[in-house]
Amino acid sequence: MHSSACRDCNIRDKCTKSAKEPRKIRRWIHEPIIDAMQKRLDDNRDIPVLRKQTVEHPFGTIKMWMGASHFLMTRKHNVLTEMSIHVLAYNLKRMMSIMGVKGLISAMTA
Repeated sequence: MHSSACRDCNIRDKCTKSAKEPRKIRRWIHEPIIDAMQKRLDDNRDIPVLRKQTVEHPFGTIKMWMGASHFLMTRKHNVLTEMSIHVLAYNLKRMMSIMGVKGLISAMTA
């Protein structure tokens, strides 16, 4: 055991505390992937902000429309259909607010 290395280690709290065995760090098999992703996020602070702006807003809005509740249907096929209807309604409402109803109708008929 390297007591000086353990004393100065910044992840010492993740080690086991067993008196019989030397200190070991328990890591998940996919921990390097998580570490790499965290490094990319630390290097570029704009990624989470961009992701929040582009992905989470529509799903939050759809969830609010649904009443922040569970799906009304059961079984995977029915839930997929229900979600597709919610997404279609969201997209149509967004297009109507951007293009107007007349502009959307003319774009769909063209």
